[in-house]
Amino acid sequence: MTDEYTQADAWIEAARPKTLGASVSPVLVGTALALGHGGSHLPAAGCALAGALLIQIATNFANDYFDYLKGADTAERKGPLRAAQSGLVEPIQVLRASLVTFLLVFLPGSYIVWRGGWPFIVIGLLSVVSGILYTAGPYPLAYTGLADLFVLVFFGPVAVVGTYYLQTLELRTAPFVASLGPGLLAVALLTVNNLRDADEDRKANKKTLAVRFGRGFARAEYVFCVVAACVAVPVYFYVREAELWFMLTPAVLIFLAAPAIRAVFFRRDGPALNRALARTGGMLLLFSILFSLGWIL
Repeated sequence: MTDEYTQADAWIEAARPKTLGASVSPVLVGTALALGHGGSHLPAAGCALAGALLIQIATNFANDYFDYLKGADTAERKGPLRAAQSGLVEPIQVLRASLVTFLLVFLPGSYIVWRGGWPFIVIGLLSVVSGILYTAGPYPLAYTGLADLFVLVFFGPVAVVGTYYLQTLELRTAPFVASLGPGLLAVALLTVNNLRDADEDRKANKKTLAVRFGRGFARAEYVFCVVAACVAVPVYFYVREAELWFMLTPAVLIFLAAPAIRAVFFRRDGPALNRALARTGGMLLLFSILFSLGWIL
């Protein structure tokens, strides 16, 4: 398999581009809410996006290295290529790339702290530390079943409300409710990943929720996250704002979600679940676009 790939391919896959919508979407939603409230601030939005992407990419590099080190990534894996496991990149290079990318976070982070104040020092440090401890340390989040909560919090309220506050310098209820959309769909992304890798994770003692409670639980978790994000959140805003745009979101997304839900329930092979992962990432981006249009228009 690795004969078909180059070192550049390995680095691209290590960044996990199909999942990066998890960083883009909450920033887009937070920016749309700020614009709707007359408080958009493009430099703050740009720095929030850069910081979110850098943290996620750095975390993905760290995952690539530590999953290889702990034996979770092997030749049996069903997912996309991993840089360290494939042998195309020296593992120590992947670790260095992770650390350098984490350090780059401080560039947009400096502006974020200057505009938003000391709470963003805490948020930034927690984000970086959590990204490292996601797969590193004696009790890594991804190996104890806590990853789902981490993803919900950091790709939901932290990202959306943080982006909104940076631009408007105020807090409202709407960003907190809206943040559940990107947060839950990011958890759905993680759930597909864990469902696909459940057999390999079990051998490596990586106790994701799919390993702890079984595939049935993971499938139910996926459906709950997708339905709650694609239906409950838009319906809340439709009732509150009385705008038809919000009702287009669940109609479109549930239609697109059907093939992914079918794959999650009835397929166990890697290619089918990889397609479900990509489709879920697309739903996440589309949710943010439709929600933003509904809010602004």
